[in-house]
Amino acid sequence: MATSLQTSSRVIPLHASPLAAPTTVPGVFRVAARLLAERGLYKGDFVPDVFDREMCVPHFLRPMSIVAALKTATTGDPHRTSLLSDQAIATLALRLKVDGEGPLFGGIFELEAHVDAWGDVELRTTESAVAVLERAAEFGVAA
Repeated sequence: MATSLQTSSRVIPLHASPLAAPTTVPGVFRVAARLLAERGLYKGDFVPDVFDREMCVPHFLRPMSIVAALKTATTGDPHRTSLLSDQAIATLALRLKVDGEGPLFGGIFELEAHVDAWGDVELRTTESAVAVLERAAEFGVAA
């Protein structure tokens, strides 16, 4: 006799699989780097057309900001947060410089804004964002 789990035809997408979810900050950096490499870096809000006025593509499949990629890596959704994604954002923010300055201290929103500001620099490319995330995963810090 088969159990309901054995006969279920439901397939869980990789981004939503509990086995694919990272459990460490370096793991979050690796998954976020992969997401950005696949979908591209978006400058501005978390994802393009955040209110779905022009696009019908799910948000987790759109190009995304670095912060959105870090959130998607842990929750499967670029708008939902988790303790692990907040730790990854804080770790990255404290290592990145924007115009020679570190982040303003005050809370997670300021740290997110700092990471977003780094990603929004005019000449920033998807490749450079992926490289920083991969380096952060490798060494536990960003260059």
